[in-house]
Amino acid sequence: MKMCKGESGMIDRDILVNRFMKYVSFDTQSDEDNNTVCPSTKGQTVLAQYLAEELRRIGLSDVSLDEHGYVMATLPANGAEQAPVVGFISHLDTSPDAPGGPVKPRIVTDYDGGDIVLNQEEKIILSPQDFPGLLAYTGQDIMVTDGKTLLGADDKAGVTAIVSAAEYLLQHRDIPHGTVRIGFTPDEETGRSALLFDVAKFAADFAYTVDGGELGGLEYENFNAASAFVTFHGVSIHPGSAKNKMINAVLLAMEFQRMMPENQKPEYTQDREGFIHLDGIEGSVEKTVSEYIIRDHDMELFREKKQFMERTAAYMNEKYGKGTVELKLEDSYFNMKQQIEPHMNLIENVLTVYEKLDIRPQRLPNRGGTDGAQLSFKGLPCPNLGTGDHNCHGHFEFVCVQAMEKCVDVIVELAKMCV
Repeated sequence: MKMCKGESGMIDRDILVNRFMKYVSFDTQSDEDNNTVCPSTKGQTVLAQYLAEELRRIGLSDVSLDEHGYVMATLPANGAEQAPVVGFISHLDTSPDAPGGPVKPRIVTDYDGGDIVLNQEEKIILSPQDFPGLLAYTGQDIMVTDGKTLLGADDKAGVTAIVSAAEYLLQHRDIPHGTVRIGFTPDEETGRSALLFDVAKFAADFAYTVDGGELGGLEYENFNAASAFVTFHGVSIHPGSAKNKMINAVLLAMEFQRMMPENQKPEYTQDREGFIHLDGIEGSVEKTVSEYIIRDHDMELFREKKQFMERTAAYMNEKYGKGTVELKLEDSYFNMKQQIEPHMNLIENVLTVYEKLDIRPQRLPNRGGTDGAQLSFKGLPCPNLGTGDHNCHGHFEFVCVQAMEKCVDVIVELAKMCV
């Protein structure tokens, strides 16, 4: 079954594609190590400035860009001034997990189901043998890169869809709708984008993030998330005289990791199964630091994972001496499901729109986090919608043009429902 049909959507395809290509020309990778300023990179500010000017140019009101790179704007109500205010939110930054630019996008028209050569010289091939999901887009138009950078459809496909939907509604004053608020955030990929998001200023009754994944994606469950920083203190002695004296902090870190449940590594989990992931390790004989991320949809299982790490650290301190292992746990975000359940009409509205547009819904738990998770806990119920982006955060990222068109249609229809 094709993920999206080939008929033209509401907006002109050339306008949509050109807008997207313009956005991906901005290198907006965030910097997860730079937590002292927001945005964490200058490129995000440059794109934010461009977007603020574009939103003014197409006719939106109340356009603002604050000192932290948050862009907001209003599409005034048209014939439904008393309707609830709906918001649509996407993020400006792209992942630091792969090179972010210069992006060289191109469109593979009428994809035939075979291999796509991204880079002939370096033999970089996007193949359905490696990525079977490609076959769902046979006969569609697929946008790819030259294989040297990510594409940036996460989340510039979402930004494109939101701006294009707003422009369409401005140009079609015969369509009644309530007030629509638009928000673009920096540093989503670092997990910090919702921290400085001014929910009161945004002034929406509810919102949807439009952030990557298959067209038809509808996510209102996400991981409970925490980070664990484990510091191992060793004793450094010259190897020639180390017997019964040396304590190797690197080996302590390895021992700690061996005690983590094998079946709870991310490479062995799926759907609602949580994990404990060793994300980085750095150190020497004298001191080694391991960084973990802990994830689970179920709050009780989430607590159990953190408690297991605490017990492991306590056991090693009993074995090697007090203070050998220091464990620092930091909660990052929580499952938005509990915040969305009192507002299930938001989900039913999306399912109604998907049915109208002949889009197959994908109601899967998000094995990550979105702006919407933290915003939901700040009082703004905020499920996530898919855009048609695949293989995000890497060189093989691609997006279906028809899926982006359909995403525009979804936003327009949701705006119309708030009447």
